Amino acid sequence: MTAATHSTLIPQVPDSADAVLEGLDPEQREVATALRGPVCVLAGAGTGKTRAITHRIAYGVRAGILQPSSVLAVTFTNRAAGEMRGRLRQLGASGVQARTFHSAALRQLQYFWPKAIGGSLPRLVDRKIQLVADAAAACRIRLDRGELRDATAEIEWSKVTQTVPADYAPAAAKAGRETPRDPAEIAQLYAAYEDLKRARSVIDFEDVLLLTVAVLQDRHDVAQQVRAQYQHFVVDEYQDVSPLQQRLLELWLGDRDDLCVVGDASQTIYSFTGATPDHLLDFRGRHPGATVVKLVRDYRSTPQVVHLANGLLAQARGRAADHRLELVSQRPAGPEPVYTEYTDEPAEAEGAARRIRELIDAGVPAAEIAVLFRTNSQSETYEQALADVGVPYQLRGAERFFDRPEVRKAGSALRAAARFGGNDSLLDEAVDLPSQVRAVLSGEGWTTQPPAGSGAVRERWESLAALVSLAQDFAAARAGATLSDLVVELDERAGAQHAPTVQGVTLASLHSAKGLEWDVVFLVGVAEGMMPITYAKTDDQIEEERRLLYVGVTRAREHLHLSWALARSPGGRPSRRPSRFLKGLRPGSGTAAAGRTAAGGAGGGVERGSRGGGGGAAVTVPRRTRRTPARCRVCGRTLTDAGEMKLMRCEGCPSDMDEGVYERLCEWRAVQAERSGQPAFCVFTDKTLVAIAESVPEDERDLARIPGVGARKLNRYGTEVLAICAGQEGVGLDEDG
Repeated sequence: MTAATHSTLIPQVPDSADAVLEGLDPEQREVATALRGPVCVLAGAGTGKTRAITHRIAYGVRAGILQPSSVLAVTFTNRAAGEMRGRLRQLGASGVQARTFHSAALRQLQYFWPKAIGGSLPRLVDRKIQLVADAAAACRIRLDRGELRDATAEIEWSKVTQTVPADYAPAAAKAGRETPRDPAEIAQLYAAYEDLKRARSVIDFEDVLLLTVAVLQDRHDVAQQVRAQYQHFVVDEYQDVSPLQQRLLELWLGDRDDLCVVGDASQTIYSFTGATPDHLLDFRGRHPGATVVKLVRDYRSTPQVVHLANGLLAQARGRAADHRLELVSQRPAGPEPVYTEYTDEPAEAEGAARRIRELIDAGVPAAEIAVLFRTNSQSETYEQALADVGVPYQLRGAERFFDRPEVRKAGSALRAAARFGGNDSLLDEAVDLPSQVRAVLSGEGWTTQPPAGSGAVRERWESLAALVSLAQDFAAARAGATLSDLVVELDERAGAQHAPTVQGVTLASLHSAKGLEWDVVFLVGVAEGMMPITYAKTDDQIEEERRLLYVGVTRAREHLHLSWALARSPGGRPSRRPSRFLKGLRPGSGTAAAGRTAAGGAGGGVERGSRGGGGGAAVTVPRRTRRTPARCRVCGRTLTDAGEMKLMRCEGCPSDMDEGVYERLCEWRAVQAERSGQPAFCVFTDKTLVAIAESVPEDERDLARIPGVGARKLNRYGTEVLAICAGQEGVGLDEDG
């Protein structure tokens, strides 16, 4: 499902610092070797950002420039942090702290609380929704389940934007938030919630950040101790930082600038939680000396998927759109995206399920297929449709893998076998680690063949099968690994919530799919009212919906299916229409609406800031003129090689060159070169002559489109070249000229 799933399969630690850099592309290498901050990495989807920043940290550690214990890398999910730690271990950079903002802050808060505040840290509540319900009851405010969830989200937003209850109403109005109840009621509820927490001596996750900020602001000695510990910071997914997280980062840094941030404004999809890309987009202004590296080589998706993704952003508006990155696929050509219209939602789900069944029967692993939708409420229809055709599935965002009862029980059984396996008859005939795990888990319900049908029995089997598969991968990666080694690996994964792959089709919301990828992606419900969602009213909200669809598209490696239904239920009025975001992109949908893209998408490369004096004014970087990416006229792949761009096709794609025209052009070029006393390539290069002979232009406009034929050469040679292409004999070959 993701690169993280296979991270334990990299067998060999690089034997030197230079070896860490092997296999990186030029831009990734720039990231890896830019070890002194500030550094800003603008990384498009699928461009290998995690690879770049982990190799950067590992190169610094292996070269002796960075001390592992002095590096703090922060990201937004436990899974991502676990993946980062795993990659760093494989690169020989153990000891680096890779954590989420919350876990890093909680660790510091637990350590410094007795010294800074006194006593023990109040208990942390995992879920605040019950506290919000109790606060609502105290205020005599009746909330249904949906309103309770929305009110909880409003409290979370207030805290990450550092808004106190008294300021909630004006702050919500300024931010354009659609509040679930009257803002005055939400403010009252928020205040009661805070009072209730104090009375019960508990804190929530947002308090962890707020309290850490307060301690670092108020206690200079504590701040100095933290800064002495950490001298080098890396922040992943920087477009998702909230004002509160940015403030914490600033306090960690102090007056230093040894900071590397990584992000993509076009993947900002969590603004409803307080996340903002402004910190990423303003980075160069705050740090005029920053090195900016742009990663645009897409190693994940085919040119066809990348073309659609670029097309979506080409129509975008707003500040994030002005800084979009134009991706360039590095993969071979694949199938075109498939667009399907259905009469109603059940028919859409059944159609997707049938196609998934066909793919699995053809050999595509179920774990490499995903169905992505806008809202969690859409899931049930697809669960039923997949069950009806006998396809196993897993719900992303449902119960955590390591929290499942069968996984907990299996872990206990493996732990016991690791300690007392010598006395266990089950292991008598188990000759290696995978067979030991299969023997132990057979006692927990695992069988070589999955049970028929779906439901709880099948889900339990899928969980155990994932552990068996993990054991096989682990043994392949670590020769001689024991059951005890596997138990340690499972404990580390549980701590990081780094679950193994479950052999089932993934059902997930677009928000929860961020950071993941699959060979085959079904984007369903791509209709007006769902994408964009009905309550997206403002321009900013509409653009965030467009970015959400972009994130969904870029999850696909090869096969991408987009679908929508004309009606919600069978027999309903067919009043729906495809999403406006697909206009001009899907066949037969007319011309795309023009976006505010005069500045265009940015290509890859490096911009180095000036560290000179002069008051720290921002360095103005010239904007690149937008250029439409060159595409192979045979297979459609995006072209990056200069020679291929002249030919307008891949070197390996078949040529339809007119051999006679090419020979006459070569003869003509030789005469022109002799007359002018310059090498033949100064007239036209071989590639340009091939391109002319392949396209055989009929007029100056056609000839001018060929790369290598500029205005000067068009004026000088255009008439004769067109005459040769038209079949006129002896053009330009006579000695009198």
